[in-house]
Amino acid sequence: IILKRSKRAFAIIEPILKANEIPDDFKYLAVIESGLADVVSGSGAAGYWQFMKNTGASYGLEISENADERYNLEKATLAACKYLKHAKEVLGSWAMAAGSYNRGVQGVMNAKNAQRQTNYYNLYLNSETSRYVLRMVAMKLIMENPRHYGFQIKPSDYYDLIETYTVKVDSNIASLPDWATERHTTYKIIRELNPWLQGYDLKASSKQTYEIKVPTLQAQGSEN
Repeated sequence: IILKRSKRAFAIIEPILKANEIPDDFKYLAVIESGLADVVSGSGAAGYWQFMKNTGASYGLEISENADERYNLEKATLAACKYLKHAKEVLGSWAMAAGSYNRGVQGVMNAKNAQRQTNYYNLYLNSETSRYVLRMVAMKLIMENPRHYGFQIKPSDYYDLIETYTVKVDSNIASLPDWATERHTTYKIIRELNPWLQGYDLKASSKQTYEIKVPTLQAQGSEN
């Protein structure tokens, strides 16, 4: 199922990583964090990139009753890029930055300083963090060569990116179901395309603009 999701998810993640000068292999961090699904962990981390509320907010994500942008893949990926660039600058390597996504920048820094090591792979860490980057590598190997590892996936098995257009909203929407109907779609599809929406309405301040994805008529027909 992760392989099938990857085409759709990577089509969004890869250009954002590239634009922010993050190595492409960091898309596999999202894979090991969430399986490329909008899941919620037992500790409350959410979305493809598994941001906690405070951390997500500190990297510019709105998390409110109105919207939870941890579920906005574009914005959450950009937030992850900001985190990883900061971590790499502080810790000195991309491997260290990747490990910090599990243990935290300060946690990896403490281990690095105490053990007088600059190479992530030479650090003695807790078991989860020790295997964290190796799990990314394992996913890369499997997903780039699925048949070699016994996964018989046809090109048609992969989920395509749904064709959409974007509507910019800078005023309140009293009823998202009605708003969806006016655009020849359903509330269900609008929520599936915009999982960051949190209810049946949307409250926008005068200085705030939201971007809502709406399926094209062709995409709407294929969904039905």
